[in-house]
Amino acid sequence: MQSPKPESVLSLAILGLVSQHPRSGYDLRKTFATTPMGHFSSSPGAIYPALKRLEERGLVEGKTEGADTLKPKRVFGLTDDGLETLRAELRRPIGRDDVIWHVEALVLRFAFMGDVLGRPATLEFLGAFRDRMADYLPTLEQTAQELKDEGRTHAAVAVSHGLEQYRAHIRWATAATQTLSQDADRE
Repeated sequence: MQSPKPESVLSLAILGLVSQHPRSGYDLRKTFATTPMGHFSSSPGAIYPALKRLEERGLVEGKTEGADTLKPKRVFGLTDDGLETLRAELRRPIGRDDVIWHVEALVLRFAFMGDVLGRPATLEFLGAFRDRMADYLPTLEQTAQELKDEGRTHAAVAVSHGLEQYRAHIRWATAATQTLSQDADRE
């Protein structure tokens, strides 16, 4: 039975992290607090409820380690349903809304792809990422031009900031594709 996709980017991040190796809630908090993943949350008020929801859905399974010690800890690992849910989320096609509103989630998906789906799927994802970003550029260019034509220079310059971000995403995806392709050639 396939479970539905994670209900949040935080859930995706947790599934991706526990797919690497089992982790306690404290380990997850530490990872979020000490890495760029802190953007998704390092708050115990978010992480522990998310772990509970994932466990209730059967996507992670918690086991108590060191029950006979002064500090037992609950360590969470990915279940088979959790792995299938993670794979499905990583394979999900990139839509226009993803490109406009959820770029960080797309980069998070990329970060877990290599270990979970492998290089071919990752390269395919990067191609789609680059293409969807390029598809959106004309919309931003048109908006910037319309604002400029209306004499709204500040607004046009603000939109140009977005244009530069999308161009940077395209450059990144192109460079990442080249790096992964070169690594494949060396293997």
